[in-house]
Amino acid sequence: MGDSPAAGHPAAVVIGATGGIGAALSDALEAGGRPVLRLGRRTEPPLDLLDEASIAAAAERAGTGLTLVIDATGFLHDDRFRPEKALREIDPAHMAHSFAVNATGPALLMKHFLPRLARDRRAVFATLSARVGSISDNRLGGWVSYRAAKAALNQVVRTASIELARTHRQAVLVALHPGTVETGLSAPFARAGLEVQDPAVAASRLLAVIDALAPERTGLLIDHRGETVAP
Repeated sequence: MGDSPAAGHPAAVVIGATGGIGAALSDALEAGGRPVLRLGRRTEPPLDLLDEASIAAAAERAGTGLTLVIDATGFLHDDRFRPEKALREIDPAHMAHSFAVNATGPALLMKHFLPRLARDRRAVFATLSARVGSISDNRLGGWVSYRAAKAALNQVVRTASIELARTHRQAVLVALHPGTVETGLSAPFARAGLEVQDPAVAASRLLAVIDALAPERTGLLIDHRGETVAP
C-alpha cells in the first residue's frame, strides 16, 4: 500500500488484490513505481463484494482524485458450484451467487468508486469480465450462470460509462477480458491448445491495454490484446 505524494491518496486501487491476477497487477504497478491500495476481503480496510457497507468504507478510504481503479474480482466455481454443461444443471442458488459476485458486486464498486475518479485528467476504471459474456460470440453454450452474469456486467459497464462521461469527460470505463490465466479460477478448465498465461504476463498485457485506452473506447469489452470484443 502506498500514498500519492501529490494528493495524499493512493495512486492506484486494485480490488481483488489477494487473487492471482489482482496480486500480479498490484505487484506490476508497484514495480513500475506506482503506489497501490490493495483491497479485498482480507485486507485493511476489508472489501467484500457481498457487503455494500464495506465497499463504501473502502471507497472512502481511497479518497478522491483517483486515476486508476482496477476490479480484479470474479467467480466461476467453488466447492459448491461448477459451471453448467447443460440447462438441466441450472441451480438458482448458483446463478444468484454468480450474479452477486460477477455483476452486482462490480456495479456497487462503480456506484462508490466512479464519483471518486479525477475530473481534471485522464482516469480509468477497469473491471475484469470475460469473452464468454459476449452474446454474439457464444457458439458453444454451457456455463449459463457465468455467461449471463458477465453479459450483465458488460451491460452495466456500458450503461455506467454513459453516465460517467457526463461528469468525467476524460474518464474511461471498460470491461477487460484477460484471456485464460494460470489461477485457481481457470485451472480446472484449461485444455490442450489453449494459451494459458502466467499471472505476471497477463498483468503486463492488461496494464499495457489500460495505458493505451482513450476516452473514445469507454463502455467497451476489450481483450488482453487491445481488441474490442463484440457484445
